This record gives sequence, structure tokens and C-alpha cells, in this order.
Amino acid sequence: MLEGRYQQALDYIYSFIDYEREPRPRDAVHYDLRRMAELLARLGSPHLKARTVHIAGSKGKGSVAAMIASALITSGYRTGLNTSPHLHVFNERIRVDGQLIPDEELVALVDKLKPEVEAVNEKATYGRLTTFELITALAFAYFKLKKVDFQVIEVGLGGRLDATNVVLPEVCVITSISLDHTEVLGNTLAEIATEKAGIIKDKSVVVTSPQADEVARVIKEACLSSQAKLVSVGSDVTWQGLGSDSSRQSLRVKGRLASYELSIPLLGQHQLENAATAVAALEVLAEKGFHISADSITNGLAQVSWPGRLQVLNRRPLVVVDGAHNPYSAGKLREALEQYFDFEGAILIIGVSSDKNIAGIVSELVPLFDKVIATHSIHPRAMPTAVVAAELGRHGVAARETEDIAVALPLALSLAGEQDLICVTGSLFVVAGAIEQAAVLCLTA
Repeated sequence: MLEGRYQQALDYIYSFIDYEREPRPRDAVHYDLRRMAELLARLGSPHLKARTVHIAGSKGKGSVAAMIASALITSGYRTGLNTSPHLHVFNERIRVDGQLIPDEELVALVDKLKPEVEAVNEKATYGRLTTFELITALAFAYFKLKKVDFQVIEVGLGGRLDATNVVLPEVCVITSISLDHTEVLGNTLAEIATEKAGIIKDKSVVVTSPQADEVARVIKEACLSSQAKLVSVGSDVTWQGLGSDSSRQSLRVKGRLASYELSIPLLGQHQLENAATAVAALEVLAEKGFHISADSITNGLAQVSWPGRLQVLNRRPLVVVDGAHNPYSAGKLREALEQYFDFEGAILIIGVSSDKNIAGIVSELVPLFDKVIATHSIHPRAMPTAVVAAELGRHGVAARETEDIAVALPLALSLAGEQDLICVTGSLFVVAGAIEQAAVLCLTA
């Protein structure tokens, strides 16, 4: 019976306008925060009940959120974590102390929210609520119910008009910004940075990852106009890689308060930068009087879990999945594969969402691979396999075409030798399918 009610709750959530599944119009009417404020007011302003860490950025914001949440939990704080999208099940988006929201609590919360949602939508003074706005309100309501001390909130899209931008954060974090979601956020790095910098509040503290010069200028100007304190990773907080194997890497972070010897179970040079960014944010909280020690930061980051990012699913042949979905992250993925793994031949399985820069992603990846399989996920916005294959063809690659990752992965395994690499990438949704299929095939890392 619970299973049926759970599905009904999800059907209700997804019955609204869902910009994760549909193309997004680029105008402020569709992102009016006043209707979000109206809904939250009807719910007793749950978003203001906990201390907040608010995280925007193009890449790395999920990893940084997971690291900060892990360290806060280790520090003894009851911690909520709200991220998007999910890999396998909806409940992954809303967690307390690392535990996913249980089905029955999700169902009960949706039932509680329904009359308030309907009241807001009936008036529709500022437009009708969207799926993401409802999910965000659910997270705040759950964190209030569970009396969390901290809530770590990942921005869904942009920042300025994102549904999460109703919080009053202890620290704002802006991770690496690159060209992504240009149809909504703008066609230049400066335009996108302006949207991301919209999370900066008056007299707040802002931590930023290393940025391109034009992005750094936008963030600095936003901080000056808001009288916000800026902590820049790369100058105020620095890091040095100390080595790695195929499952962990070590680094030293020189913070503003202390130095930290860290070991993280996440691969990629970008994760060293993300770890330094997390440390910088945690130090801001420590400066504000919260009990966050060097040991709790070290232990928290050592235990962080963030699947789907340079994750090894099998050793012989090597199967690695990564959610790279823009040219910048695809280039970083290629570099990481060459740096962290030894392999002979290489097979690429790629599927992307329809709003992504497929030409840029393909140009970054294909030089590394001998064989390529084009596929797509079950997500409504998945780019058709034929379109992916056609772009690969323009780069001189004759790709095999499959209509399902459940077909693509066994095909790649049949083509691979024991010393070869199979890499699945282009979309977190394709990665999720590969992880699920790996379990069916009993692959082991």
C-alpha cells in the first residue's frame, strides 16, 4: 500500500511544470521567487529554521555540498542535505545525517503540502508553482520537521532566481563557473556569473572556487555592492596534491585558520579544488563560533560519498562512470582518466541531454577512445541516439548506436579486453543507468 501512495506522491510532484524535463524559457516570469516566498510563509517559513550553507556553481557544487555536509555531521551537527538531480531514487535529493528521506515521511509531507500548494496556485498571483519549487519546499519542511542544525542547500539552476534563493545563509559558496545552461543563464561567462552571484546576500560571507578572470570580477563586484566578505580559494586558501591511487587521493589544504592533511575517496584534480572550497566554507563557520575542528573536517572529508563522479564499477576491464555534461567537465574527465588509470584500449559510451553542447563534449573526449557507443537515457530530455551518433560522425568517429544503456554496457564489455577501459559519460542520467546495469551484471570494483 505504501508503494502505491509513494508513487502517487511522486506523480503529484511531477504533475507541475518541470524544467528539469522540459526546455526552459529564458524570462523572469517563469522564475518568480515571490510565489516560493508565499508558499513557504504558509508553511511557517521552514527555510529560516536552520543555519544554511548555500552553494551555486556550474561544476562541483554537489561534491562540495556533500563534503560540507559530511564534515558538519562529523562535527556533531544534525545536518540536512538538499541536492539535485538524483541518480536512482527521488529520495536522494533530501537527506538528514546522510539518510535519505523515508518513503512514508515523503508521502506524509506531500499530503501536508498539497492544500498550501493548491492555495498558492489557485491565486497564481506570481504564476504557478513548478516541480522544483515544490521539491525545494519539501526539503525545507522536512529539515524543519527533523530539527536540523544546518541545512546544506545546492542551487538547482543559476542562483538569482533559483527556488532555493530564499535562505539567509551563514556562508554562500560559488564553485567553478563555466558555460552551461546558456539558454537560461546567458551566453557569456560574465552573464552566467551574474546569475550565480545572485545568491550573495548583504553583509554575508562568500567563498569562491578559482574562477576565470571575467567571472572573478563579477563576483568581486557583487561582494562589494553587497558589503560581503570574499574568501578566494586559490589565494586565501590553497591546496597541494600529495598523491593518489585508483580509489583515493591525498592533499594538503592551507586554510586561513589551519593546515589540513586530507584523504578523500573522490578522484580528479577538480575534487582537490572542491575539497579546498569545502574547507574554506567550513572555516567560515568555525570563525562564526560553530564547533568545527580540524579533526572533524579531516574525518568528514575522508568519509564523503558522492557516486557517479569518476566512480569505478569494475576492475577487469576497468569500467568508470562520470557525470560530465559540458565541454569543460569532459576535458577534465579525459585528463583524469589519463592521470589516475592505466589501460590499453578505451571504449566510450556517451549519451547527453538535448540542451547540452554535444559538439564541445565530443571534441574533448573522442581523442582518447578507440571505439565509441552512442546511447541515451530514459530521461525525457535525452538527446536521441542518432543525433549523438551524427555529431560523432562529424568528428570522424563511426559510433555503434544503442537505444538503451542496458544494451550499451554489455556491448562494451563484449568488445573490451581485460586491460581496457570503458567510460560511461555525458549525463548523470546515463551514469545512473550504467550503475544500475552494473549491479544486474554483478560487476565488482
